[in-house]
Amino acid sequence: MAGNTGDKVRSDCRIKLTLAEKGGIVINMESKVTVMYGEANLQLVREIMEFFGIHHATIDIEDSGALPHVLAARLEVCIKKISNTRKEYLLPISRGEIVGGEPGRFRRSRLYLPGNTPAMMINAGIHQSDGIILDLEDSVAAERKDEARILVRNALRNIDFFGAERMVRINQLPLGLEDTAILAPHGVELILIPKCEEDWQVHEVEKVVSSTLEKTGPDQQIFFMPIIESALGVENAFRIASASKNVVAMAIGLEDLCADLGVARTAGGKESFFARTRIVNACKAAGIQPIDSVFSDVTNMEALLENVKKSAALGFEGMGCIHPGQIRVIHQGFRPGEPEVEKALKILEAYREARKNGLGVVSLGSKMIDAPVVARAEQTLQLARKYRLIK
Repeated sequence: MAGNTGDKVRSDCRIKLTLAEKGGIVINMESKVTVMYGEANLQLVREIMEFFGIHHATIDIEDSGALPHVLAARLEVCIKKISNTRKEYLLPISRGEIVGGEPGRFRRSRLYLPGNTPAMMINAGIHQSDGIILDLEDSVAAERKDEARILVRNALRNIDFFGAERMVRINQLPLGLEDTAILAPHGVELILIPKCEEDWQVHEVEKVVSSTLEKTGPDQQIFFMPIIESALGVENAFRIASASKNVVAMAIGLEDLCADLGVARTAGGKESFFARTRIVNACKAAGIQPIDSVFSDVTNMEALLENVKKSAALGFEGMGCIHPGQIRVIHQGFRPGEPEVEKALKILEAYREARKNGLGVVSLGSKMIDAPVVARAEQTLQLARKYRLIK
C-alpha cells in the first residue's frame, strides 16, 4: 500500500496492490474526478502494470484528485514493495527545460515542502521564493522514505516551480546517498546535506552525483548546501564550506544545534550567537553564501522581520521558511535600505573622483575611505540593482 487518503487529503491517492495468478488486471477506483480523468487514469495504471510486466493483479485506488505523476509514483512504490525490480516508470518531462543554475544566484528564501505531500508541491512556485526544497528528511516518517523519494523524483520532472531553484534536502548519510543516486538525473539543482559535520560527507555526495550523471548523461551541474546542526559541524565549518567547488552556500539549523549544545533556543538568540557568526565567517572566507535557520513562529511577521534584519546585520544572505507567508517578509528584510544605498553611492563617487585626480587618499567628509569600505559599497549597490532600487 502507498499514498494518503482522508477527508483533508487533496491531489493524492492511496493504492493497494494484490498480485494474482490469473484473472488479468482488475482495477477498483473510487475517484473525485472520475468524469474528467477517470478513463485516463485507468489507462495510465494499465500502462504502468504492462511496463513492469505484471499481468494478473487487483488494484484498489482511493483517488483525491492525484495528478498523473502522483498516481504513477504511488503505484510504482506498491510494485517495488512486492518485487525486486529496479526499473523506473518515468512520465515525459513536463516542467520545462532546466537552463542551469548560477553559484551566486539569490538564495534569500527557501521554502520547505514535505516530500510526501503532493498537494503542497503543485502550486508552490506561485509564492516566488528563491528556492523550493522538497524535503526527504525530518518531514517524512521513517517508514515512508522510499515512497517520498519516488514522489519527489516525479515532482522534479513534472512540476513547474516558475524559476525557483529546485532543491532537495536528502536524508542524513548514508541513507542520503541513496536519495542522491535516484534524484540526481531528474532536474535537482541544489542538494541540501543535513547534519553535516565533516568535509568527507560533502565528498561522498559529490562522488554519487558524478558517478550517477556519468551513467545517465545529462550535462548538468548540481550545487550543494551543507546544513550545520551540531557543535562538531560548527568547529569544522570552514573545511565543510570549502570542501567542493559545488558548495555554493551553507546553512545553520538551530533547533538541532541547540539540542546538541543542551540549551533552549530563545528569541534573542544569545545561545547561538557564536555558532551563527562562526558560520558567516567560514562562508565569507570560502566565498560562498551563509544562510540562516528557519523562523518557527509562522504567525508573528513583525518578529520575523526583526529576526531577518538581525540576520542580515550578522552577514547572512538568506534564511529558510516553513510557510509561504514568510517569503515576502524575508525578502523585505534582506533588501538594503535607502540610506544605505545613498551612502554607498557617495562612497563610490568619492572613490572615483579621487582616482581620477590621482589622489592616493580617499575621503568622504571627515572620514577616510579604504579598500574594504569601497568593496562593501560595491556589494550594496550590486544588491540594490538586483532589487531594482537603482539602475
